[in-house]
Amino acid sequence: MSAPLSLDSSLVRWSVPPAERGNRPVLLLLHGYGSDEHDLFGLVPYLPTEFVIASVRAPLAPPWPMPGASWYPIEGLDGRDPDAVTRAARSVLAWIQDAVGDTPVGLLGFSQGGAVAVQTLRVDPDAVAFVVVLAGYAAGGELPGDAVLADRRPPVFWGRGAADDVIPAHLIDATAQWLPGHSELSGRVYPGLTHSISQDELDDVRTFLYARLADREAAG
Repeated sequence: MSAPLSLDSSLVRWSVPPAERGNRPVLLLLHGYGSDEHDLFGLVPYLPTEFVIASVRAPLAPPWPMPGASWYPIEGLDGRDPDAVTRAARSVLAWIQDAVGDTPVGLLGFSQGGAVAVQTLRVDPDAVAFVVVLAGYAAGGELPGDAVLADRRPPVFWGRGAADDVIPAHLIDATAQWLPGHSELSGRVYPGLTHSISQDELDDVRTFLYARLADREAAG
């Protein structure tokens, strides 16, 4: 069995200092391949201020000379292996337990980070309140949490560009089959958008996140 991965808590970027976090909901950002905790943190000004936002760095280094960090390999025999995605998801869950506790968090992931966000939900449905997947996908295979998700159907937003040629078509097709049966799915395919994030997509994400805040308020 592979050694467990761990996230470096000293590299996490938070939107507010500890004294201001209180019992506010936490939104965790998971960056893409070859990036780091600074990348998605640039989205903070566009997201609802009611959330405490944390951005973590993935635990692996991609092959030289690619900069940044990665959650799992995307090339070679182990490229996009669902077990490697699950291993990354478990590292996220360990960080959540240590840094946040038992309160469910929201996840927002881009590309590889989006795949890890969905996998984290699948590994432990009780730890994740909702997921935003941007230019990402759902890894294959089966996990024990899938049956729970099929019954519970937590909110998931899936956004992707019509001109995105980075994620293989068969993974997009499999995700389009899997997500509707395991989530309350919303989202959009953005015409002309490549493997990136647009202002229209950010507007939709904000709407989705405000709906989650309303859900939280309604639940007390």
